[in-house]
Amino acid sequence: MAVTVRTDVHEHVKRRYGTRPATPVRSERVRVGAANAEAPLAHAVQRLGWRVYATNHPAEEVGLTQGVAAYRREYLIEQGFGRFKGRALSLRPLFLHDEQRVVALICLLSIALRVLVLMQCVVRRHLRQGRATLKGIYPGQPGRQTAQPTTEMMLGALRGVTLSRITIDGKRLYHLTPLNTVQKRILVLMEVPLESYNGLVT
Repeated sequence: MAVTVRTDVHEHVKRRYGTRPATPVRSERVRVGAANAEAPLAHAVQRLGWRVYATNHPAEEVGLTQGVAAYRREYLIEQGFGRFKGRALSLRPLFLHDEQRVVALICLLSIALRVLVLMQCVVRRHLRQGRATLKGIYPGQPGRQTAQPTTEMMLGALRGVTLSRITIDGKRLYHLTPLNTVQKRILVLMEVPLESYNGLVT
């Protein structure tokens, strides 16, 4: 890039006023211009890196655009490790000293991780097939929509759902929190019949 700097100087005399003598005044105006150096730019473009995409699908079935889009939507195993160490599963810090208990805890959290991943994949698949979005899962933003909700966001929308059991005069009574519209839609996207939820209380 070629940069040019031009300075314009203007001088004039400020006339005398009353007891104030005439004084010279100097002002400067700086102009900066920039232009691409075509030869170095073309040389840099030629040396830009290339990215190679490989797939076992024939070119007639999956074009370059579809392949790049599929690559960007791919599942990354690092997301699972992030959930292990994050708030969802909270594997760290670990205060267990017995090796068997550590192994058992990791196995248990691995099952929970599979549930989180499965729930997210099923919901996103239904949204993608129906070209739909899910809203009402962002705290304080009831109108915000997304086609790729995370399991943590959906579980947050289900927060507050409780099953209560009380005993009065030897008789057991149950109360199940009624679901709102967003919570019902999440269950439908998860392929969980609403009858299964309502059946928790006979």
